[in-house]
Amino acid sequence: MSDEEDGGENCRKKLRLTKDQSAILEESFKEHNTLNPKQKMALAKRLGLRPRQVEVWFQNRRARTKLKQTEVDCEFLKRCCEQLTEENRRLQKEVAELRALKLSPQFYMQMPPPTTLTMCPSCERVAAPPSSAAAQPSAAHPRPLPVNPWVAAPVTIRPFEALHPRS
Repeated sequence: MSDEEDGGENCRKKLRLTKDQSAILEESFKEHNTLNPKQKMALAKRLGLRPRQVEVWFQNRRARTKLKQTEVDCEFLKRCCEQLTEENRRLQKEVAELRALKLSPQFYMQMPPPTTLTMCPSCERVAAPPSSAAAQPSAAHPRPLPVNPWVAAPVTIRPFEALHPRS
């Protein structure tokens, strides 16, 4: 039974586009992903299609584009989640190790004696006083030491005079 014998208008025949038609539709989609009625009519006329066929092709193309973008976003978010989960595990392990060290009395015995900290005037970094010239990589910039060993970022300490200038 053919489409004409089966009612004609009620049965839909799948639209098969030529390569040229597909290329023109894709090119038009890249320029504008939606069409106004004049553009739709002109494109339909140019391709030898009905305006409704052009409209449906654009709707389907927008849906495919959105689906692909959603898949890309989902993969990106999965990778971010995996990285954050791994970072969380690493930090939890580090916290557990630090708590174990804090509770261990041997930790305090292994710590070096406190030192006097000085500040490099040129770069304003906190540093230990030079113990020997060979131990220092550069005489102008002593080895920076963190003020608080539990804080990862270096802390800048300014001299008292810089905070309260004399008038």
